[in-house]
Amino acid sequence: MIATDAALTEWLPRLKASPWVALDTEADSLHSYPEKLCLVQISLPGEDRLVDPLAGMDLRPLWQALSGREILLHAGDYDLRLLHRGPGFVPTRVFDTMLAARLLGLKEFGLNPLVQKFLGVVLEKGPQRADWSRRPLTERMMTYARNDARYIEPLASRLRVELEAKGRLEWHAQMCEQLIHEACQPPSNNHDDAWRIKQADRLSRQGMAILRELWHWRDREAVASNRPPFFILTHDALFGLAVALANGEPPDAFIPRRYSPRRRERLKQAIEAARAVPESDWPIPRKVRGRRLTTAQKHQLERLRAWRDRAAARLDLDPTLIASRSMLVTLAAGSPGADVGLLPWQEALLQPA
Repeated sequence: MIATDAALTEWLPRLKASPWVALDTEADSLHSYPEKLCLVQISLPGEDRLVDPLAGMDLRPLWQALSGREILLHAGDYDLRLLHRGPGFVPTRVFDTMLAARLLGLKEFGLNPLVQKFLGVVLEKGPQRADWSRRPLTERMMTYARNDARYIEPLASRLRVELEAKGRLEWHAQMCEQLIHEACQPPSNNHDDAWRIKQADRLSRQGMAILRELWHWRDREAVASNRPPFFILTHDALFGLAVALANGEPPDAFIPRRYSPRRRERLKQAIEAARAVPESDWPIPRKVRGRRLTTAQKHQLERLRAWRDRAAARLDLDPTLIASRSMLVTLAAGSPGADVGLLPWQEALLQPA
């Protein structure tokens, strides 16, 4: 485990000289709020290293050493989002083995089944729900963490050869570039809409005002206790509490008995604040973003879907990998200037339709 500035400085020349770098991360999203980066696993030829972001080191030299080179990942969306939100790291290029497996038409594309299929190695499922912020890590946790990065490079090498043989290496490069772009977007400024959980817009405007106040109360409680929001109150209980209060019904059934007197008092204050929100400040339901197609557009949608499905069958691909239904609807509607989000290889397959 690299846990000091001196150890990191001593190791970085090997990282910089390495012909390839495989990377994985671990966070504590099931145990803390907000989540934080707890571990970085890096594999180089002949060595697997664990870097401890919680040890108080200056990790800027690490991110600088990783900048400008291709990073090998598996299902890297979460890892890239975590690294972007935390240290602000954005890789130049990545090779994602899960995307590669999907482009090869494989039905099982998790790391464990891929490693077993291509490398003949059976990985332990491991402590997936472990608290990665704990120190010291157990030997089992460290072994699991190392294995998450150790087999990515040999797996990537096998998948790269197969992609090239099928003429899909450029497709994969386009998808990896899109992955970086989407995962490393700046945080949304529309945080005030985060309270609009599932079914929120079914409430009355007053009910939505109550739900909004309770959501912010729960978020404050989660931050103060360093626990995920669902530990404070589940989404279902939060919604049920808002419905009960909006209907003038007793809320007790939705309030966990384990609450301390202080938390109950803070919840009581939040409820009073919610009831006091003036009607002028009640939220407005969002408009349903539906699209009513004309008969001609429906026929075009069916032509596009049929063409996509035939192309997918010919290539042995999941049809949604070529285009999702929402993409097809936008194409069928022919909205001028609409950004469908198709990559060049996807557009080329759909162009004849």
